[in-house]
Amino acid sequence: MILKTMNSFFKFSREQRTGILLLFAIIIIFQLLYYFVDFNSFSKATPQKEKWLSLQSQIDSLKQEKLNYVPKIYPFNPNFITDYKGYKLGMSVAEIDRLFAFRKQNKYVNSPKEFQTVTKVSDSLLNAISPYFKFPDWVNNKKEFKEYKKYDNTAFAKKEKIVVIDINQATQEDLIKIYGIGEAISIRILKFKENLGGFVSMEQMNDVWGLSPEVIENLNSHFKISASPTVKKIDINNASIKELSLFPYFKYPISKNIVTFRSMNGDIKNSEDLTKIKGLSIEKAKIIALYLNF
Repeated sequence: MILKTMNSFFKFSREQRTGILLLFAIIIIFQLLYYFVDFNSFSKATPQKEKWLSLQSQIDSLKQEKLNYVPKIYPFNPNFITDYKGYKLGMSVAEIDRLFAFRKQNKYVNSPKEFQTVTKVSDSLLNAISPYFKFPDWVNNKKEFKEYKKYDNTAFAKKEKIVVIDINQATQEDLIKIYGIGEAISIRILKFKENLGGFVSMEQMNDVWGLSPEVIENLNSHFKISASPTVKKIDINNASIKELSLFPYFKYPISKNIVTFRSMNGDIKNSEDLTKIKGLSIEKAKIIALYLNF
């Protein structure tokens, strides 16, 4: 009974058999076309597509260069490593924090061995980064200890004479020779001098961020103001708030107070008038006055 029922499903009329055969033929033809015919050749090649295809090799080359790129490490003073710099070098957060804690004591590492002692970095990391350490010249050119010469009772050793030069003529190399000044602080001093147009007093070393009293004392021992620099003075009574704000000693709030003071009291005539301006340091008024035209 079941066999007869199943046989009924496979009984087709002549027209049905013809249709089935035709369907199979169409399927076979399409399969052959798909296998033997390259349909990509029929795609229309537009000028824009051709331009992109011509650049493909260059794009692939740039991608490969990016994959093979290794960041170049430039010489640096390890005493002034930042969080980001330490991370890029492969240091852990704990190792960076140890260096920061050491530097807060106003101490410096002067050799790769001291750097490892303070930070406790591994030997492998130290070997990888220590060739890029750049210490100041006074560290690299330390003289070996020699026995003191014996002098007669009537003779004494003479101290080495310190050559004092004009701070406005000092180069970065001159500044780095001072104990406690590295690459970053020397650049900061030169940048401050550039923005001012020149230093008019050694007291201005107190205005450079990051200088300890000991470093300032060393600077005063080696540098001085030999001659007043030629600076471009600011017309205090006519300059706008924007123009005043460009002067390092005048931040925007002080510049605004200066313009307000002028509008209410008339022209500013001297350094005494400067002391009446809200927010302006009374101690620095005489120094600031040297940069102004009244």
